[in-house]
Order: sequence, then structure tokens, then C-alpha cells
Amino acid sequence: MPQQHLISLETYSRADIEELLVLAARIKATPQAYRSALAGLTLAMIFEKPSTRTRVSFEAGMFELGGLAMFLDSDSLQLHRGEPVADTARVLSRYVDGIMARVNAHETVLTLAQHASVPVINGLSDRLHPCQALADFFTLRERRGRLEGLTLAYVGDGNNVCHELMLGAAKLGVKMRVATPKGFEPDGAIAASASQEARRVGGAAPELGHDPLQAASGADAIYTDVWVSMGQEPEADARRRVFAGFSVTAQMMSLAAPEAVFMHCLPAHRGEEVAAEVIDGARSIVFDQAENRLHVQKALLVSLLGAGRRG
Repeated sequence: MPQQHLISLETYSRADIEELLVLAARIKATPQAYRSALAGLTLAMIFEKPSTRTRVSFEAGMFELGGLAMFLDSDSLQLHRGEPVADTARVLSRYVDGIMARVNAHETVLTLAQHASVPVINGLSDRLHPCQALADFFTLRERRGRLEGLTLAYVGDGNNVCHELMLGAAKLGVKMRVATPKGFEPDGAIAASASQEARRVGGAAPELGHDPLQAASGADAIYTDVWVSMGQEPEADARRRVFAGFSVTAQMMSLAAPEAVFMHCLPAHRGEEVAAEVIDGARSIVFDQAENRLHVQKALLVSLLGAGRRG
């Protein structure tokens, strides 16, 4: 796999992504075969935001591959005292074999990748969330047996998860419909990039709109995310008012295809973006998505860190 970093699926080809998904399936089926894949290697994990799934899946993943993961929060590094991100990247590259960063500003992970001499993985930024999208597409393919030709409806905030899903869907032949309140649409540049990629590969450009029921109609999967992300807490009351009507309910699910599934990256707020009967119902695959973060990220670690193993 020719990629050095994972900043976004935008820079990955369909073949790159499919190679990762195949490897993830192999690792999930036979984890014992990979127990020494990264023996002696170390992953630095930078966290500017709290985490459950990202921290535990990467830390457990490195351990299960025979390597070591180091948790570094903002107070553990000199970043909070003003050390430049570029210097942090250069220093960490002398100590570890890879860097995973869950950051506030996307510019931080871009700077890390620019100055690090080891692979950098975007564990989440305010703009993009490639690890989540990889796990989502893996889970959807695992459930449906394919991705090509499926329709994914995304209902809610046009955020980092929505952005990455659009970029990945365009490459994988998934038709994506996005329904957001007015003023909360996905970033125009990202939507344009996804549309351009879809045209290049002969697929469907993402459909952007404001009617959640229309987006859900006939869809193979309905996806949503929290209405109030980390750092947006002061806007919580206003956001809940704006997003009223965008909750994924049993009625909305009834408009989807008969075999449609419900997806959410978690954590979820029952009674807000999704009804409890939906997320806890038989059509929900949210905990499969959460589990598959582990398997997909192990594949990513093997591909990136294993390829760059120090001699």
C-alpha cells in the first residue's frame, strides 16, 4: 500500500480502501495470525479531546499486534506550553514508529504529517474522521455483502463524519444523500471534491438537501450523529431547536429499504438525534461499527507501521 499517512480518504484510491477492508476482514477472522505483526513497534497517541472508542481501539489494537501504544494528552506534552507542532512531530519521530492524533484543529494533523518522518493517522479533527468512515464502510459491507450501488442517507449535522463519509462513498460506488438543517450543510469544498471524484469514477455525486424523510426514502442505511459535538456545548439549546425534526425515528426508518440498517458513530443521545427504539432495535448496527473500529485500525496500523518498520 503506497500511502504514508492517513489524513483523509480523499487521498486514498478505491483500491487502497478495498485493500484495507480485505485486510481488516482477515485480521478480524484470524487475529492470532497477526499477534506479532508489530512486535517492537510503538505508536504515540496524541489526544486533545476525550475519547472512548478511538483511545481504546488503538491502544488495544497495538497490544494485540504485539506493539506498544503511548497515551499522550495535552498535559503530557509540551504542546500546551507552546512547543510548535512541527517540533513535536520531529521529536516524536525519533522515538516512535507512528503517530495517531485526535485533535481540535485539522491544521494540527496536517502539520504533524508534514514534519513527521513516521506515519501519521488522523484519529479525528474538526474537519475529517477517516478512521470512523473506514469502520463504517467495513461494517456496511460486512452486513450487506457489498458497497457498490448501496444508498447511504446521512441525517443531521454536516460535520467531520459526514465529510469523510461523502469522500469515501464517492470512491466506493455508494450513493450518498445528506439532509441537514439550513445553515448546517457540509463544507462546500469537500462536497465539491466528493462530486468530482464520483464523476471521475462514474459514480453518483452526493445529494445535498434539507428534507430528512426524502433522504431516508428507499435508503439502505440511515446514519446520524450527535447534534452537539465537543466544543459546541454553549450552542446546545439553540442546536436542539434547529435540529428538531431531524431525529431518526421508527417512522423515518419505515421509509427506508426493507433491509435498511441504522448507523451512528457514538456516543449517542437517545431522544435527541435518534429514538431509543431505533438505536436499540434489531436494525441498529452501531455496536458492530464500534467493534469494527478495532479491526479496521489494526489493518491500518499493519499497513502503515509495518511497511515502515525500522531496520
